[in-house]
Amino acid sequence: MTLKKYIPDTLTAMNIVCGLVGVVFVLHHRLDLAFYCMLAASVFDFLDGTAARLLDAYSDLGKELDSLCDLVSFGFLPALMLCELMQTYRFDGQWICWLPLVLTVFSALRLAKFNVDERQTSGFLGLPTPAAALLCGALCCYCCFSPLEFLSTWVSGPVFIPALALCLSFLLVSEVPMFSLKMHRDDSRLLWVKRLTLVAFFVAAALFCLLGGHHWSLTVVLGLLFYILNNLVYALFKL
Repeated sequence: MTLKKYIPDTLTAMNIVCGLVGVVFVLHHRLDLAFYCMLAASVFDFLDGTAARLLDAYSDLGKELDSLCDLVSFGFLPALMLCELMQTYRFDGQWICWLPLVLTVFSALRLAKFNVDERQTSGFLGLPTPAAALLCGALCCYCCFSPLEFLSTWVSGPVFIPALALCLSFLLVSEVPMFSLKMHRDDSRLLWVKRLTLVAFFVAAALFCLLGGHHWSLTVVLGLLFYILNNLVYALFKL
């Protein structure tokens, strides 16, 4: 086996390294740095698949390794961040702080389902784990930098975070079709419209945050919420 066969697996391993470092930052009450680690993990998660395609280095080992790494970086890390965020809102020591860990359980189910579901080759059925994780991570980061903003006020209650974790858990294992950003030659015109609409919304959200003086992590929160709601509308009207 040539050296290039190991490149995708090495990138995948960097995914879990970032996730583990992120967990350490959460234990040290640095949710902002934990989110940056999650972003780095998402970059490696994208690059390993790209490298596998370019180098024609697909393997069953790489597929299973990818899921195990994703469970740490996009399953356990975001759930732990939500737990830590609740503890900062004076719920420390209460059982309700641990409810967000349900997100890890459903992330594991989602990843296992994806590995055996042959219908998810060009798109997704259910919310992808990185999308759910980045939404949670960006929300935690935003609340750290903007504790007095309107969204942080909503999040500080005892209901918002557990409800968010439960809603995302349901979406992870649902059968709702969700489009992928990975491009293929036979992609339809409608799929390109969906992608461009999402990109345009991200740009608009970034401008809103820049002009309004909001922390940039709000862009990620708004963009991923739009992605979820958009796919729900598409599913409702069967587009």
